[in-house]
Amino acid sequence: MTPRRPLALLFDLDDTLWPIGPVIMAAEASWHAWLAEHAPRVAQAFSVAELRVRRMALLERRPELLADLYQLRRAALEEVFAETGEDPAHIEGSMRVFAAQRNIVVPYADVMPVLPLLQGMLRLGVITNGNADLEVIGMDHHFEYTLSSSQFGSAKPDPRIFHAACDAMGVAPEDAVYVGDDLRLDVQGAQQAGLRAVWMNRAGSQAHLEAGVVPDAICATFDELLAWIRGQMQHSRA
Repeated sequence: MTPRRPLALLFDLDDTLWPIGPVIMAAEASWHAWLAEHAPRVAQAFSVAELRVRRMALLERRPELLADLYQLRRAALEEVFAETGEDPAHIEGSMRVFAAQRNIVVPYADVMPVLPLLQGMLRLGVITNGNADLEVIGMDHHFEYTLSSSQFGSAKPDPRIFHAACDAMGVAPEDAVYVGDDLRLDVQGAQQAGLRAVWMNRAGSQAHLEAGVVPDAICATFDELLAWIRGQMQHSRA
């Protein structure tokens, strides 16, 4: 059966619109340097890596925090501030520093030329488990709707977050396409919610074969995504 012509295109953010690894590394280095100046007991007792271990341990005890990674970071800080006897008044300051640095992202080179073209064809939205602020980054004007797991209270691959975004945009799941880099969270999650899913596979990975996930399309660049969307618009039924 010929698929329906898509009406909305929804995106993941981290590692889909920009690489996130270098951003988090730089943000955590700046964050730890700030802690060394303002909360030295914490910085002396815990390295960046050790603070990450504490967050993961806390997540095991409180899995609901997966939906809000900022809250996870804050809660872990509350623990280590208490343990080291540091003034908890500095926790919010450190969070502001991390948030500012975390939003210093550089989109992949193919993203910004193609986004306006996609915007001219479809309604664009975002569903993210992360905490990027598109307004701060300067990309919010490309998207009519953004839903984060911290807003919603549950994270991908929960089908409810996909359905909530579709409902907010006034489109049926079968009329929406989701684009993301993670096979389980993005591709499988979207498909199980009734959306079509495009796997952004910039590295040419074959992981989908082992995982048994069958994306509706696999794209290495946004130019390939644009070509696939154009094909869907031309060959799908209204």
